[in-house]
Amino acid sequence: MPSVTHEALVELFKNRPTLAVEMLHDALGHPVPTFTEARVESSDFTEIVPSDRRADVVVVLLVGEQQQRAMAIVVEVQLGVDPDKPYVWPVYVTQTRAQHRCPTRLLVVTIDAEMARWSSRTIDTGHPGWTLTPLVLGPHGVPVVTDAEQAKAAPEVAVLSAMAHGQSEAAEAIGVAFFSGAVGELDEERRAVYGDLVLSSLNAAARRKLEAMMKSGYQFQSEFARGYVAKGREEGIREGTLKTKAQAVLAVLEARGLEVPVDVRERVLASTDLDELDRWIRRSAVVNDARELLATTGS
Repeated sequence: MPSVTHEALVELFKNRPTLAVEMLHDALGHPVPTFTEARVESSDFTEIVPSDRRADVVVVLLVGEQQQRAMAIVVEVQLGVDPDKPYVWPVYVTQTRAQHRCPTRLLVVTIDAEMARWSSRTIDTGHPGWTLTPLVLGPHGVPVVTDAEQAKAAPEVAVLSAMAHGQSEAAEAIGVAFFSGAVGELDEERRAVYGDLVLSSLNAAARRKLEAMMKSGYQFQSEFARGYVAKGREEGIREGTLKTKAQAVLAVLEARGLEVPVDVRERVLASTDLDELDRWIRRSAVVNDARELLATTGS
């Protein structure tokens, strides 16, 4: 089952078809032909491989009004060792080449240095002279985006930068660049998804700094920032209410001289249901044993 991180990386390349080209050319220095449009095409190869086997993204570069195919790029996100990939990757390349009748490249994307090394190994197909060496974009190849204008021009690159370098010393600068430059250029859905991706990718210190800057009304006090702060405030209020009610349950029981076993105390303090806590507050005044509190579902 693909992970959330895997799906997030796939969506970046689907949302910005030119991202595959930019990473091939700008990050890896690999030549790409002149094109007028980059289009995401079907990545279903069920004619050749089982239905659960398909490439993550296939991007086709088109030229001119006739939209002639100049190149196809098979994008594969790889976050863990998969012994099947050396066998299916050549299939993805040859099938895409046959389908679109154009030169085809395999671009493997990973945010883990060890996986980048694993993915870079040459694949010997067994046919004389036919080997496949994947073009791999690892964390060292992903640009460190700390400029707001660059993040504004290419939000997906900024998000990829956060995912690859969010644990480095540049984490805070990457976050500031994204929220200062990119957030205002995104629609509501991408703003929420990308914003969460960036924040969750940053190290704890950078994340705390960004959250504090949002609350203080820094220049990226955008709709996302206001919403993020408001959400945090609402969650804080709710957590405070839960804690107060849980403590009230325990206080009533103890005031009545009832012993509160450790498991009961932990269960009460762990509750995230306000209605449940309200019931327990009422019951705490009448039960004869603290365990009766948890045994009842009535009011």
